[in-house]
Amino acid sequence: MTSPDHVRPRVGLVIGSGAVKCAAALGLWRVLQREGIPVDLVVGCSGGSLYAANMALGRDVETTAAMTTALWNKKITERRDYMALLRAFLPAALGGQGRFSMLSDAPLMRALSHAFEGYTFRDTTIPLYIVATDLMTGEEVTLDEGSVLDAVRASVSIPYVWPPWRLNDRWLVDGCLSAPLPVDVAMKAGADIILAMGFASGYARRIRSASRYAFQVNSVYTNNLMRAAYSFHNLAHHAEIIPILPDFDQPVGLFDTHKFKYVIERGALAAEESLPYLSRLLEQGVPAQSVSEPRTPSASS
Repeated sequence: MTSPDHVRPRVGLVIGSGAVKCAAALGLWRVLQREGIPVDLVVGCSGGSLYAANMALGRDVETTAAMTTALWNKKITERRDYMALLRAFLPAALGGQGRFSMLSDAPLMRALSHAFEGYTFRDTTIPLYIVATDLMTGEEVTLDEGSVLDAVRASVSIPYVWPPWRLNDRWLVDGCLSAPLPVDVAMKAGADIILAMGFASGYARRIRSASRYAFQVNSVYTNNLMRAAYSFHNLAHHAEIIPILPDFDQPVGLFDTHKFKYVIERGALAAEESLPYLSRLLEQGVPAQSVSEPRTPSASS
């Protein structure tokens, strides 16, 4: 129990980019629920935005697992967008507008709509923040109002693979370009303890298509940026950051949804390893006089 002059720390959960590996967040979530540890806010980036949004909307582990299994499959990458490819070579004649991509986002939008259409950030049970990247400026963009569907669609816009998403007069692309593990957003939102679940993106053993090449490039810069950003925030942080990095002892491919059970189990195992330290921090609490009103990250930050 915390002392009278201490209060319970605010716990923030950050789920980084990682495609199918992001399902490990469900294992972490299950452990937190079992232990009765509340999460006060959740931040998602790229694939992590799918799980952050489901958690914030109050959906249970089983519902979220089933929903994301149906969403993340090869069907969302099967439809080529030949007009978008032509725009890349003839932008002046066809009006590129930055919407260059190899794939049509119609299958992706159908899947996302089934999960999030009609929901806004006001429908969440805990504060939700989703991270994307401004294509024109490279800025990290935190989305915390309006349509959840729009925010998730923007956050998963892998460059070259799917077209950028137009939102609030900005062309937005994958959040992993600016913050693959956006612990800074949880700091700004006032979290005292940040559970940072990050994933190293896997590398393809063979590159047999242009889309696979794009995914490979995405993995290279995401891994490098995540390591650099985490090191910086860990040194200069104003909150306790607990890294939760699941160890996968077998390959998990981009569309290996048949491995969801295994991925979730690895997430739970990583959570169990961090549980003793997290429990001590929660028991100690934070000085009441140090608690300030949390700042809502600006949508333009």
